[in-house]
Amino acid sequence: MESIRINKYLSEAGVCSRREADKLIKEGRVSINGSHALLGSVVSEGDEVQVDENIIVRSAKKVLIAFNKPRGIVCTTKDPKSKDVNIVEYINHPERIFPVGRLDKDSEGLILLSNDGDLSNRIMKARNYHEKEYEVEVDKPFDDEFLKKMSEGVPILDTITRKCKLRRTGKTSFNIILTQGLNRQIRRMCEYFDYRVVKLKRIRIMNIKLGNLKPGTYRNVTEEEYNELVKELR
Repeated sequence: MESIRINKYLSEAGVCSRREADKLIKEGRVSINGSHALLGSVVSEGDEVQVDENIIVRSAKKVLIAFNKPRGIVCTTKDPKSKDVNIVEYINHPERIFPVGRLDKDSEGLILLSNDGDLSNRIMKARNYHEKEYEVEVDKPFDDEFLKKMSEGVPILDTITRKCKLRRTGKTSFNIILTQGLNRQIRRMCEYFDYRVVKLKRIRIMNIKLGNLKPGTYRNVTEEEYNELVKELR
C-alpha cells in the first residue's frame, strides 16, 4: 500500500468523508499504531488505524456494484430497533460496501454501492451537477403546464429546486432528470402541485444505467463504465 494521508485512508475505507475524518482526528478519536493521529498524518503499509478503538482496514480490492433496489428496503444505517430490511444486509456482499447516496424506502431502481469512500463522496457532491434519471407515475393525469413548472424549479425545503428536464411518457407518467438530491425531492415537488407519486424508479446515475437488471439483484460495474464515470468526475 502506498503511503497516504489519514483522512484519505478513512475515506477510502468507507468510514466517512475526508472532511468528517478531519473532524474525528481533531476530536482525538483516531489513532495510528496506538498514538493519536494528527491532521496530515500518513498511513503506511503495516500501520494499524483505529477509530474509537475499532480497527479500520482499507480493502485493496475496489468494489463498485449497481443494484436494483426493490421497494421496502432502506438505505440508512442499520437500526437494531427497526424491522426494516437494510440494503447492506440484503445484498450480503463479501466485501464491506455501503450505498452511494440514498433511495427512499418507497422508491425502487438503481443505486450504487462501493467500498471506495473517496469515489463515493465525489459522486454525491451536488455541486458537480451529476445527472440522475427517474421514471415517475403520479395519481392523476397532468397537463403540459405541470411539466413546465416542474422543470423551472419548485419551492421546497426552504429552497428552489434546480432546473431539470422532464419528458411525458403517459397520461400520468413522466421521466425526470435531476442534478441534485434533496430529501424525497421528486415526491415533494409533485406534492407542491397537488400530485402524489405512486411509483418512482431510478433508471440512471450519470453514465450507469439500470437496464434489464432484475429487482433484488446486482452486477459489477464494467471497466468501461467505471472509466467513463471517473472521467466525468474530473
